[in-house]
Amino acid sequence: MSPLARLFALPVRLYRLVFSPWVGFNCRYHPTCSAYALEALEKHGALRGGWLALRRIARCHPWGRSGIDNVPDR
Repeated sequence: MSPLARLFALPVRLYRLVFSPWVGFNCRYHPTCSAYALEALEKHGALRGGWLALRRIARCHPWGRSGIDNVPDR
């Protein structure tokens, strides 16, 4: 993982450590949005992986879809 991708992953890891236990495990998608973000950053780097993670989080709302949504291959 590039240094910039590691930097982008810090807020995701912080969310998983601090806020996720409080919010609960109610994700509409599999894998969860935080797991998706970390995988996207690892596979695609900071810019594309960050963009994919932001798009995924934007789709996660009460009127959105649900189900399996894997990170696309390179």
